[in-house]
Amino acid sequence: MENPEKWMNLAIEKIMDYGPKIIMAIIIYLVGAWLIKKLIGVARKVMAKGNYDESLQKFLLNLVNWGLKIFLIITVISTLGVETTSLAAVIAAAGLAIGLALQGSLGNFAGGVLIMIFKPYKIGDLVEAQGVLGSVKEIEIFTTKLITPQNKLAIVPNGAMANGNIINYTAEGKMRVDTTVGIGYGEDMKKAKQVLLEMLQANPKVLKDPAPSVNVEELADSSVNLAVRPFCKPEDYWDVYFATIEGSKLALDNAKIEIPYPHEVQINK
Repeated sequence: MENPEKWMNLAIEKIMDYGPKIIMAIIIYLVGAWLIKKLIGVARKVMAKGNYDESLQKFLLNLVNWGLKIFLIITVISTLGVETTSLAAVIAAAGLAIGLALQGSLGNFAGGVLIMIFKPYKIGDLVEAQGVLGSVKEIEIFTTKLITPQNKLAIVPNGAMANGNIINYTAEGKMRVDTTVGIGYGEDMKKAKQVLLEMLQANPKVLKDPAPSVNVEELADSSVNLAVRPFCKPEDYWDVYFATIEGSKLALDNAKIEIPYPHEVQINK
């Protein structure tokens, strides 16, 4: 059996060599973790005072948090005496491979960053993009979730959202409802316009500013088409749309103004 004293001396030698480095690495890690926590807390307060979007706050704080933690881990490894140059090369190579494999996801990630920074829309907005109309339910890093008028969940990649056309119906706080109503050529056009305008003004969900309007849109083959244009809040759009169509029919019927429709021609034999 080998001399135990030899192993004891070897152990003491290794402890003397690596003990201070390990202790220093532990101290650096503890102090670094504490500083990162404090920095994230300060950044959170600054963003809260700056009225940053909630989704953008979470994204930026996570990005800063992980970036600082990675830097801290590399510093700790370096303190232990590990060569970090080769480690950095391995990380870079792995990052390149992952980037090539996830090009689409990285594009969506970049799109999410652009959306959070430039804010073309926010949660609750009614938007139309990529052939989808809906209210924004959630803005994630890679996708945007929309709730359609049929109460369906549509998930659209942020890359496509950031690089395509976006119509935000909520941004201005009001929307115009476009409907068309036809009356017969023999009817009193001015009276019809007044009747329809009064119908719009009686609807509490129709905005007074901008004021609703009724104008001649077209002299069609069998009717004079009137453009009935009320304004409303985005969330009231469908209520006002359907109420305008139904109200136009009822108002014109009460005023004895005919809405043209095809008539069957009877031939007497």
